[in-house]
Amino acid sequence: MTTRRTVASSATSADYDGRGAPGPSNTSPAVPRGVIFKLMSFTFAMITLPIGTYFFTAAYVFKGNATYAGGLAALMANVVLIGYVVMAFMDDQREQAEDAEREKKGL
Repeated sequence: MTTRRTVASSATSADYDGRGAPGPSNTSPAVPRGVIFKLMSFTFAMITLPIGTYFFTAAYVFKGNATYAGGLAALMANVVLIGYVVMAFMDDQREQAEDAEREKKGL
């Protein structure tokens, strides 16, 4: 069984000629520069910090014990990851506060 849909307006898709945009074009970037910068800096830290920690601690701190050096390198990778997640939550909360302040001023 099929049902019949009622159309709210009398204009159909055949009436649209394809000319004219519905509004002004938005040419701003989809992702702000600050977000890209933070992502790239945390990516750099995720690559260099654990590797640097491993080689530094294996050579100078643990005197060749690769197990402890590897464990500390894994810990540093988790620290970078947790730092990125905390930074993302802080940015989200800041944006929500700014939106609420804009709405309050608008009323």
